[in-house]
Amino acid sequence: MKKLYPAKLQKGDMVRVIAPSRTVAIITPNSRAIANKRFEDMGLHLTFGKHIEEKDDFFSSSIASRIDDLHSAFADPQVKAIFTVIGGFNSNQLFRSIDWELLQKNPKILCGFSDITALNNAVFAKTGLVTYSGPHYSTFGQKLHMDYTIDYFIKCFFSTEPIQVEPSTQWSDDDWWMNQDRRKLIKNNGYECIHEGAAEGTILGANLCTFNLLQGTEYMPSLKNSILFIEDDYESVPHTFDRDLQSLIHVPGFSGVRGIVIGRFQKASNMTNNLLQQIINSKKELRDIPVIAQADFGHTDPKFTFPVGGYAKILAGEHLRIEITEH
Repeated sequence: MKKLYPAKLQKGDMVRVIAPSRTVAIITPNSRAIANKRFEDMGLHLTFGKHIEEKDDFFSSSIASRIDDLHSAFADPQVKAIFTVIGGFNSNQLFRSIDWELLQKNPKILCGFSDITALNNAVFAKTGLVTYSGPHYSTFGQKLHMDYTIDYFIKCFFSTEPIQVEPSTQWSDDDWWMNQDRRKLIKNNGYECIHEGAAEGTILGANLCTFNLLQGTEYMPSLKNSILFIEDDYESVPHTFDRDLQSLIHVPGFSGVRGIVIGRFQKASNMTNNLLQQIINSKKELRDIPVIAQADFGHTDPKFTFPVGGYAKILAGEHLRIEITEH
């Protein structure tokens, strides 16, 4: 299927916030105000889906409401990009109700992470539309330490130039929404080389356990000539990450994977570099492909934005490099 790259953003563009997973009702007024100001500072006109305040027992809303906001955003010619409120657990409920032809005929930016991984990869598989794993609307509600995240967001959405992804200098894994002024920063030691080598290919994946929900379905993209970007949250302790990765390795066509980039683990996962190396080295299917870990994406901050369906080159060895060449 032919790839579709959505148009880049320009100052003055209208963008839309929708809630394919959990709703905006769980985001505090203070965080919303900060997020709104950040979009304003980037010169973007922020609008909201009409159902994003609805809330059920799962802090989500009905499939019909979520589909209506998704379709309305893609159908509106004034909307140039669509950003998700936050992650959750159920964006895959939407697939049988999505008008895939509507999305394909109206290509535009769709950005989010975590549970949105399912939607991102399904959209690419069904339509060829390149989507984006990157900050939610709620992510922009952070008062402090957003420079790296915003810098790579702008590089990805306002320019077509290749992006050399450099490690952040510091990172955090704190409950920033509980206390915006008391942040705990950790020195970043940079990328970790697990297997040496060089590779290039189509970027797929993001949140590993969510990506695995697509296995065996029509919504799973082909792994041929791919670079997997994978990460997981605090619930993914070493043994669950191991089996989730093993499950992905069992997918027919996994031999088409050319390299792997692993996002930083949350502290509560108890993953160490030594344990991660043991897990990767135990997989014979990974022995001949480059693997880089400790990249700035996933459930810690800051995070860079990357295109699901875009193209990347990686180099692992004495020199470590991640370059997004098409986005």
